[in-house]
Amino acid sequence: MRKLKIAVALPPALVSRMRQAVRRGDAASVSDYVSRAVEERSTRDNLGHMLDAMLAETGGPLTRAAQRTADEALGIKSRRRTLS
Repeated sequence: MRKLKIAVALPPALVSRMRQAVRRGDAASVSDYVSRAVEERSTRDNLGHMLDAMLAETGGPLTRAAQRTADEALGIKSRRRTLS
């Protein structure tokens, strides 16, 4: 896979935690750690957009109870937006 090099400014504490993860063997490098984190976030965002589109096609948003069940199934701890 082709890769591009970019510069990103991060808080020192976060960089420290990433380096600790590399030392523990949780990632091959800091670049690998960041790449995997961005991929995970991108996938989650895409799934969220797909869910919004499906809900729009099938009658609207989930109830609060259904949203909690879905969040638990997906391992999402909290949601920032409010639900109807």
